[in-house]
Amino acid sequence: MRIEIQPGVRLFVDIEGLGHVPEGPELREKPTLILVHGGPGFDHTAFRPFFSRFADLCQVVYFDLRGHGRSDPRPADEWVLDVFADDIVRLCEALGIVNPIVLGQSFGGFVVQRYLARHPQHPGKVVLSSTSHHFGLERKIQRFGALGGPAAADAARAFWERPGADTWALYEKHCRHLYNTQARNPNAGGWMIFKPEILFAHTRTELPSMDLRPGLANVQCPVLVMAGEQDPVTPLEDAQEIVAALPAQWVQFERFAGVGHGAWRDDPEAAERVLRAFLSPRAQSGDSRMPDAP
Repeated sequence: MRIEIQPGVRLFVDIEGLGHVPEGPELREKPTLILVHGGPGFDHTAFRPFFSRFADLCQVVYFDLRGHGRSDPRPADEWVLDVFADDIVRLCEALGIVNPIVLGQSFGGFVVQRYLARHPQHPGKVVLSSTSHHFGLERKIQRFGALGGPAAADAARAFWERPGADTWALYEKHCRHLYNTQARNPNAGGWMIFKPEILFAHTRTELPSMDLRPGLANVQCPVLVMAGEQDPVTPLEDAQEIVAALPAQWVQFERFAGVGHGAWRDDPEAAERVLRAFLSPRAQSGDSRMPDAP
């Protein structure tokens, strides 16, 4: 379905699980988990089917960012982090969601970091998964080169410095398979609606000068940071710097050995264990920690 969040602005939304469940003589309200997808230019389908397993704990909200996927097309001047961040609040207002748990994966983590900076009192909890706070070009190139050799390093530099159809084709060939240590679902590529023009626009404009760390200082809710040790595009060091920028009393850091971009893709059991502990309504700021994932 499409939900209007502003006059003339509709986002594609899909919701899994009941928001209220019978418990004795009452209906108990479950927390709402809002999933903010990667990209830019990708859509929510990368979260499927893994996040269905959390519908027992939360009502799970999938959506496509403004202009992305199955959401209505929007002009290029709206493809910016601050608009996407504010859309999380607008979506919650449209759906009557209060204090959501908001998870941002990769580019979605950029969006959620801006959401935290602009609306620190809005979320109940936040998960930052396989994301960065800055461009970090040389770090990316080094990691791609270590995993895929000179061809991968050259393709990474070419795309991130000169985003376009030709450099993206080389990046797809030499770099994209290095994102993860396990093979991806072969059907998943057909689920996604890809809009490369949004990817190229962000890479040319906002990404090169991006620094999201200053906005993290005033965070007022628990934040789980998840990072794969083998992730070349949002390297572990980026996650460690995000953790250092967050208030120590709110942050939980989980690093995953042998894992690339999106922990649930390469080690779903460990990712579920960490997420389930953090998402549980019983887990509050002082008791949501658990040992580092193996």
